[in-house]
Amino acid sequence: MRSTGSRYRVFTDEQWARIEPLLPSNQGRRGHPFGEHRRVVEGIAFRYRTGIPWRDLPREQFGPWQTVWKRHRRYAADGTWDRVLTQVLAEADAAGMIDWAVSVDATIARAHQHATNTTRPDQDTGAGANHKELPLTEVEPPGHGIGRSRGGLTTKIHHAVDGRGRPLATIVTGGQRNDGAVLAQVLAEIHVPRPGPGAARTRPEAVIADRAYATGVIRTELRRRRIRAVIPDKKDQIAARQRRGSRGGRPPAFDGQAYRGRNVVERYFALAKQWRGLATRYDKLAIAYRAAVTVCAILTWLRA
Repeated sequence: MRSTGSRYRVFTDEQWARIEPLLPSNQGRRGHPFGEHRRVVEGIAFRYRTGIPWRDLPREQFGPWQTVWKRHRRYAADGTWDRVLTQVLAEADAAGMIDWAVSVDATIARAHQHATNTTRPDQDTGAGANHKELPLTEVEPPGHGIGRSRGGLTTKIHHAVDGRGRPLATIVTGGQRNDGAVLAQVLAEIHVPRPGPGAARTRPEAVIADRAYATGVIRTELRRRRIRAVIPDKKDQIAARQRRGSRGGRPPAFDGQAYRGRNVVERYFALAKQWRGLATRYDKLAIAYRAAVTVCAILTWLRA
């Protein structure tokens, strides 16, 4: 393999050594074997870090851009990056590195015109693609995860991060989708296997969220799953309870000290959006865009 210059590298040698065994190998694969594996994967990450068009990838560093794009499309459709992230999370949890006080929130990414010249139903509310190994037509949402909101055509990234701001789960939807309506799906994406026998961990100790998630449905669901809710009441909810006096009932428990840690999810969004290809969505397919978000999540954990 020709060495990729350090200016173009996204993975360090140590980080690559950890993920290379987790990526699909050539053994037992029909057709043309994967060539210069690291070179192509570096090209995928470099493209999203810089936000350049696929056709503008430096050929001398990454080879033909078509090869890099096809590998990314393949890994996005078959869930490769989700499996890599799952293994990285399992190793982190075994080492006691995950803080299970989970913060949730969503951020908007403007969809570039190159991402929007596709057929879309108006205001599609379907959730974004997930990690299941299904045919492409079954994992790609009808609206490609792009919706029309006040900001125009946008995509929304819903994240759950651990107490230190490192991502555990991701959902991509249209930008008009309500944050609270997607919370159950985001929590369902948390899946951290344990070493040896035993079920994977799927339940955080606490969910820390802002007032957008302050609904009775969400509080009931978290209570059902025995997850502590750290969510402040909305001002109108407080006022309505006060107007009713003793009939208004008790306010929900709220840990103000724990809520101070909610900003870790905002800090992670600021970090992820340093990748220009995530801050602005150029991908037509939601699965391709979400796969790039997952690559960024993997790197965040490897750097930890």
